[in-house]
Amino acid sequence: QVQLVESGGGLVQPGGSLRLSCAASSFTFVFSSYAGSWYRQAPGKERELVAGVTSAGGSTNYADSVKGRFTISRDNAKNTVYLQMNELKPEDTAIYYCNLNKRGYDYWGQGTQVTVSS
Repeated sequence: QVQLVESGGGLVQPGGSLRLSCAASSFTFVFSSYAGSWYRQAPGKERELVAGVTSAGGSTNYADSVKGRFTISRDNAKNTVYLQMNELKPEDTAIYYCNLNKRGYDYWGQGTQVTVSS
């Protein structure tokens, strides 16, 4: 089985920063073959894609709402995907979920709460 554990969430003021981490572990999992992404879901809203990174880390994409503020990255040696979040806004408040995927496979973390409030 593949286990994804998110960490780094918490309460921050508007304009603040957080760095989320998603650590993957498995006896047979090949982390570097999976694209990584972060999704978020706020109360009353559908889950949305925030950012994605290719398996080798060479390409990234972002939702328009976070582009220029968030940065997704990965360290394949550590089996970890990161989301650096800067200039946080109240509308960024949500549960953030890590996802790893490739054709025919899709893994999710349990989520970590991010709350942006003064």
